[in-house]
This record gives sequence, C-alpha cells and structure tokens, in this order.
Amino acid sequence: MEEEIDRLRDQDDEMRPEYDFSGGVRGKYYAGREVVWVRLDEELAKYFPTPESVTEALRTIMEQREAAKR
Repeated sequence: MEEEIDRLRDQDDEMRPEYDFSGGVRGKYYAGREVVWVRLDEELAKYFPTPESVTEALRTIMEQREAAKR
C-alpha cells in the first residue's frame, strides 16, 4: 500500500491518492444556466465567429424590439 501511494505521488496528477470520489454524483449541486446550441450557416458564422457575438447580437435585437413596443 505504501509503495502504491509513493507511486501515485510521483505522478504529475494533481489529485491526492487519499481523495475518494467513488460515491460522488456528478453535478449534484450544480445549478448552471441552460445552454442551447444553434448551428449557423457559414455565411453568418463569418459575422458571428463566437458564441458571445451571437448572444450580443440577439440581445441587441431583443432590446430594440422591447423599446419599439413602448
């Protein structure tokens, strides 16, 4: 057992051998926001290269529509 712990310590892994996640549940307490994937045509992807650029454009459109309703 001692040799196994020494072997694990020598690895470049950041996890300690004494950590035991075998009974853990992935994401049990995670309350992240929902992600929706949208596929863009190549033509649009040139103008919106990142997810953030798409989100910003859609929020701008939403704000303009809300302002027009007032």
